[in-house]
Amino acid sequence: MALFPRREKAPEADLEHLPRHIAIIMDGNGRWAKQRGLPRTAGHAAGAETFRTVATFAKDIGLEYLTVYAFSTENWKRPPEEVQAIMGLLEKYLHEAIGRMARDRVKMAFFGDLTPLAPKLQALCHETEEISRGYDGCQVNICLNYGGRDEIVRAARAFALDCAEGRADPNHLTEERFGNYLYSAGVPDPDLIIRPSGEVRLSNFLPWQSAYAEFYFTDVLWPDFSKEELLRAIAVYQHRSRRYGGV
Repeated sequence: MALFPRREKAPEADLEHLPRHIAIIMDGNGRWAKQRGLPRTAGHAAGAETFRTVATFAKDIGLEYLTVYAFSTENWKRPPEEVQAIMGLLEKYLHEAIGRMARDRVKMAFFGDLTPLAPKLQALCHETEEISRGYDGCQVNICLNYGGRDEIVRAARAFALDCAEGRADPNHLTEERFGNYLYSAGVPDPDLIIRPSGEVRLSNFLPWQSAYAEFYFTDVLWPDFSKEELLRAIAVYQHRSRRYGGV
């Protein structure tokens, strides 16, 4: 499902008035591989290259925040060799990112429970966050072992514990205060959520943060997602009216 049929010319994106925060569900790697008679792992490798291209382009055009859905809490149900391939690609990317951080000054953060990951990969994630902590450029948030409902439940538990131990008062809970218990604390909610691959659902991605996000769905599979497609999505977003419940 494309918001603009592919045969029609989309409006041009205004790079002077970008959304602050774009989130992307990186979907379609397996189907991309199947269409080419390749193993699913080849699709994930191609998708990793697309992520690298899109993240670099987002930084280059001045986007403040980019959040991507890399691996969900439900993805552990996939075949072990596929999970292993995804984790291997992430490890390779982080090694490369650490080597380029001083030059690119991209700030990286991880949303999700990292404890089930291999110790080496956990250490890389923490090292990446620590190195980039002082950078003030584009922030790339990688949702890894992330589930939106799980995030909310964890936040509720943390708030309940603070109440039980006298650090918080349930009568004073607001949406803003609750947001400080989420993985995304301190990060503005996404303005635009993009889902490639023709699927039209959130799949447990940022349900709290997406309350007033605009959505862009396209049938382009993630490995084929390009800079031009990102600009197309931004242009569509820029031609909408965000009223937040008002007139």
